[in-house]
Amino acid sequence: MPQARRAMCMSRLLAAAITSSLLLGASSVRAAAPMLGQALSESDVAAWDISIGPDGAGLPAGSGTSAQGATVYAAKCLACHGEKGGGGAGGRLAGGGPLVGPRDPIITVGNYWQYATTLFDFTRRTMPWTEPKSLTSDEVYAVTAYVLHINGIIGESDVMNADTLPKVRMPNRDGFIVVYPAKK
Repeated sequence: MPQARRAMCMSRLLAAAITSSLLLGASSVRAAAPMLGQALSESDVAAWDISIGPDGAGLPAGSGTSAQGATVYAAKCLACHGEKGGGGAGGRLAGGGPLVGPRDPIITVGNYWQYATTLFDFTRRTMPWTEPKSLTSDEVYAVTAYVLHINGIIGESDVMNADTLPKVRMPNRDGFIVVYPAKK
């Protein structure tokens, strides 16, 4: 056998040996890895699956009015969002007129958000900042009603619940450009 051919065969054998040892080594490392955690049950996942769609799918039972929300807001939101949502460390929630361009300096719930259900979902997941997911469903409905009221979107005595909240028409609902339209 010529020497060049023998060298080529040796190279192939060496490559096969290296590949085999890497594969065997990887499986033994995987087998020796610690088995941390446990499989989640459906009820474990359901506790964290709190998504609310624009149509209200997933909204929980409960209700609240702006008047009730003013009390919750004063106790749990005012420090960050200011008097009547006027702004603070947590940002402004109310005020500002219609958006006039993509870089409008005053973007609030009332002039930017497309759906009232998004306000409920965001508040439920993330507020108050120091204790996310700590508000009851009634408190979230009430604070949502309060923020909608201070933006002039609903009346002070309007009741927000799983039936009424998705029906709230936000001022900027049609203000977004659909880049990827739904397929028909």
